[in-house]
Amino acid sequence: MTRVYEHKEPDRVPITDWVWESTIVRWRTEGMPENVSPEERFGWDSIVTIGADVTPRFEPRVIEETETYRVERDALGQTHKNFKPVSATPQYIDAMVKDRDTWREAKRRMTPARDRVNWQHLKANYTRWRREGAWIRALALWGFDVVSTRMCNSEIILYAMAEDPEWVKDMCDTGCDLALALFDAVWREGYTFDELFWCDDMAYRNGLLFSKHMWREIVAPYQNRYIDWAHAHGIKVQLHCCGKVNDLIPDLIDLGLDALHPLEVKAGVDPIAVKRQYGDRLALQGGFDIRNWSDPAKSDAEVRRALPVLMESGGYVFSSDHSIADSVGLKDYERIVALVKEVGRYS
Repeated sequence: MTRVYEHKEPDRVPITDWVWESTIVRWRTEGMPENVSPEERFGWDSIVTIGADVTPRFEPRVIEETETYRVERDALGQTHKNFKPVSATPQYIDAMVKDRDTWREAKRRMTPARDRVNWQHLKANYTRWRREGAWIRALALWGFDVVSTRMCNSEIILYAMAEDPEWVKDMCDTGCDLALALFDAVWREGYTFDELFWCDDMAYRNGLLFSKHMWREIVAPYQNRYIDWAHAHGIKVQLHCCGKVNDLIPDLIDLGLDALHPLEVKAGVDPIAVKRQYGDRLALQGGFDIRNWSDPAKSDAEVRRALPVLMESGGYVFSSDHSIADSVGLKDYERIVALVKEVGRYS
């Protein structure tokens, strides 16, 4: 992973991914043992994610539950419905934060506290992670995406970006402040990490969800602080952004972004074009169309066509163009990983 970020060729392309809960359930029925994780089963690279609680800590509660779905309110105050096991984006129902007045109560709750970090987990595992050479990334789960789709409502926030931008900026800045304060505390305790990874969906299949002017005024300032914090600590920073984010890539590089995920093909991103245009300045992860992965001919052809280009001169980590859906069978994914390990060797 260090060589990937240095744009130098490692011995092979690293492999990792995110897997749906329903996909794990399917793979268990197809032969993956209960006590074996996908990382162990497929020989993924050891990429460990640590996090911190940056929510307003509203009291979660289950409102309705059946054999097939669950309606619940989470710590962000949003009420949503999802299948059991989880297999889709949740259906938005309602939110506790809807305007400046309701935001004041959420903001009051968003102060640093020691119990927002799982210190016991770090103490139990950190030494082993370092001894075994794991790549440790800290996940900052706060930004426009969380404010818009996970806490409030996209329609409310997109209107507010035009009508009350200072409110949206305050929400984004407050969560960033909290995340960085908590990671400062983790760092001071001696639990260092190699990468800051933050999730911030800003686009959809037709392009950005807002104008570049709005990005510069509302979104870029806190994103710049994530990047500056990481670099001040001598580590890398990666952005997860779904959708067709192409128009923003040069600006993100100018901010100092080191890596981009997931290069969503199904939203119109061409990973090879991104690699050829920005691959000398930006490491990439993802870019393989999950819709092809249940079709051996299509998935194999895509790996053989695209992987040799994406892995040129390092700077690439293999994964799907978002996450592994339950349309992908165990045998399908075993075949894909085997092929990536074959094609993805540098010598």
